Amino acid sequence: MQNIVDDSVLVKNYINGNEYAIELLIKRHQQRLYSFIYSKVQNRDTTEDIFQDTFIKVIRTLKKGNYNEEGKFLPWVMRIAHNLIIDFFRKNNRMPTFNNTEEFDIFSVLSDGTLNAEGKIIKEQILNDVKELVEELPEEQKEVLKMRIYNDMSFNEISENTGVSINTALGRMRYALINLRKIIEKNKIILVS
Repeated sequence: MQNIVDDSVLVKNYINGNEYAIELLIKRHQQRLYSFIYSKVQNRDTTEDIFQDTFIKVIRTLKKGNYNEEGKFLPWVMRIAHNLIIDFFRKNNRMPTFNNTEEFDIFSVLSDGTLNAEGKIIKEQILNDVKELVEELPEEQKEVLKMRIYNDMSFNEISENTGVSINTALGRMRYALINLRKIIEKNKIILVS
């Protein structure tokens, strides 16, 4: 006995005028979507906003009849959320990009809004791998790297926050990148672009 109505059935019902169907869909995927957004933006208010915007977009698209059945509902919704997250970072100039002279440019992969779904998933995976590798760095290098890349702080701000000179902060960043590269090579992680 299976009482769970398939997503695609609920989508069809909603398109055919059953307003309650969208509530069921939102309730069903609320937790996963919320956690996904929060894991990226790390802020409850922003998560709420993006969560709301995602479903406003979902509803508009369904109302216009622009939803195609090829994709499953949840990955489609996740993709909308993902694009809104990227827009949020762009608007706030908080794209986690870091282009240093040694062409260590993996953090700018997030900024490519034209990627297809599989490409995005692969790049997400790369970023997660890199995050894990960052954890292997010595504490003070890890601290500087996170402040610079994830919090987009200037070396001046990093220097004030850590109580070391700007040169020391720059040096730690440099060693962090060198060590990160070594760890990547050691782990044979291929960072595709």
